[in-house]
Amino acid sequence: MRLTKAFAALAFAAFASIPTTVLADESGISFWIPGMFGSLAATPQQPGWTTAAIYYHTSVSAGGDVARAREVQIGRIPANLTATLNANLNASVDLALLNATYVFATPVLGGQASATLMGIYGANTTTLNGLVTGTLATPLGSIPFSRSDSISDSVTGFGDLIPQFALRWNAGVHNYMTYITGDIPVGAYQSSRLANIGLGHGAIDAGGGYTYFNPQAGHELSGVLGFTYNFKNTDTQYQSGVDMHFDWGASQFLSKQVQVGLVGYFYQQLGCDSGSGDRVGCFRSRVGGVGPQIGFIFPLGDMQGYLNLKGYKEFAAEHRPEGWNAWVTFVISPAAPPPAVTPTKHVITK
Repeated sequence: MRLTKAFAALAFAAFASIPTTVLADESGISFWIPGMFGSLAATPQQPGWTTAAIYYHTSVSAGGDVARAREVQIGRIPANLTATLNANLNASVDLALLNATYVFATPVLGGQASATLMGIYGANTTTLNGLVTGTLATPLGSIPFSRSDSISDSVTGFGDLIPQFALRWNAGVHNYMTYITGDIPVGAYQSSRLANIGLGHGAIDAGGGYTYFNPQAGHELSGVLGFTYNFKNTDTQYQSGVDMHFDWGASQFLSKQVQVGLVGYFYQQLGCDSGSGDRVGCFRSRVGGVGPQIGFIFPLGDMQGYLNLKGYKEFAAEHRPEGWNAWVTFVISPAAPPPAVTPTKHVITK
């Protein structure tokens, strides 16, 4: 049990990875960033305040389908133009994320409740290069159209606010959790801009997860399944479909201080995009990813520190940029209490 509590910061670190800005939903952009949850996602945490600072970097690219959707969004392909686009879109994003979580000591529905709020600050640089060809509808008939595009845009600023509420239950080596989170669209966003930090619309996401953790053997396996409902982007009159995502982590604790393992995710959009601003059709997106992780736990006075490094290589992308991403997470949480000392009973014999 003490080992389980010692690694409770990992459960918070899993949620610490939740930027909302990277490159389908509209133009290949979704609220849910795969990799949000990881190892020990469902294990209980120490009551009190926990904070985390995260550095996140991603480099992704996409072909003509995503590039065309992005040009439609920013208004560079008119509604009366039937066009094809032979192009590539590339994006590089660097974010700093600050999370604050309060874990309640009083049980809720027999489990442990926690509330989190995350803020984002970062930079997004996106470029698009290609050739647009097609026909332009006019009163005099269709006119052939061709244009070379080379667009570059960058933005630095604050992202959206992300609140979350979670409940966790423990039953020996079995741990269960449920959560609800969402997007408050207050970040740097303009529908006519190629690069953004904010999402441009609200979203609600909910799901549940399970963690198997054997403290004696150090074995751990976690999985979290969730679904996202996206509200309409009123700037573009575009509504993204419902998304499904599954994040997982598997690790081995080599000692009480060191953890190594693998992380992965699978993301699939279930519902078609819609709205009067949807000119690209259903546009369901998909992507998978897998990579290594390593974590270190160390004392910080009367608190506990945790440093985690993980990375993902993406594959099987459809209507969505594909590439790689890396996370560096630093968490400060309350330390686990020392084990209780059982009083020694003295027996007097005559």
